[in-house]
Amino acid sequence: MYEKLIKITPEKNVMVNEPLKNYTYTRLGGKADFLVTPETYEQVQAMVELANKEKIAFTLLGNGSNLIVKDGGIRGIVMNLQKLTEIKTNETTMVAQSGAKIIDASREALSKSLSGLEFACGIPGSVGGALFMNAGAYGGEVKDVLTSTKVVNRAGELLTLTAEELDLDYRTSNIPDRGYIVLEATFSLTVAKYEDIKAMMDDLTYKRESKQPLEYPSCGSVFKRPPGYFAGKLIQDSDLQGKQIGGAQVSLKHAGFIVNKDRASAKEYIDLIHFVQDTVKDKFGVNLEREVKIIGEDLII
Repeated sequence: MYEKLIKITPEKNVMVNEPLKNYTYTRLGGKADFLVTPETYEQVQAMVELANKEKIAFTLLGNGSNLIVKDGGIRGIVMNLQKLTEIKTNETTMVAQSGAKIIDASREALSKSLSGLEFACGIPGSVGGALFMNAGAYGGEVKDVLTSTKVVNRAGELLTLTAEELDLDYRTSNIPDRGYIVLEATFSLTVAKYEDIKAMMDDLTYKRESKQPLEYPSCGSVFKRPPGYFAGKLIQDSDLQGKQIGGAQVSLKHAGFIVNKDRASAKEYIDLIHFVQDTVKDKFGVNLEREVKIIGEDLII
């Protein structure tokens, strides 16, 4: 398989038995059999076609910000699009490749005095990941500004889809169900005063940095907001702040976050998520639905 992969992309872009903890914000995760970092859309298509032909498992990693990889790692081919990072603007239209950070897209918009991506100035994910889960914060979300996207489907075909065709809703889209690999996103923005855009982004950055536990590795907000409640408030009122399983801890700074405080394993992190869900359910009768995605295999000892 290695020999076939390096016919598609240079050797530097194919890693064998690569630890995935180096690619996730939680600093958790076992090894990938093959980790590939394609540099072009054609390479992405060819890798999908190869996986189909060889009947080998294929996983898209993204930039690992809203993700937990289990301790046993991931079999087959794992693709990371970190080398697709180009961002272009033309008047009020921005085209950003999926591996670019959504924060960088918001900063590029600021530099061109374009409004619409201010909400994304503190979201630690990629553009592709932002579409995958219709990322949002502080009243804004991707669906507000997205017009179209280029994706590769499960068959390796390149498609251009409208935003409406992605069924974007609160922290969801049809991208995972349909197995799309996002290559780029086109955003429609509006001209505004640089000073006004910057003031809003500075305010949102302050709110984020003052409230979120950025000093420890984490997956960000663990749970979706349940209807009529706030997940963090429910967890706080369940006296769970500071609760620790192994090296994983419910943040003392923001109850909606679980941090990797002391070399946690993925199992400890996931066990703590389940403990929080069970406790909140018992105390308040509310089901906390995970926002973070969990992939990979358990470690067999």
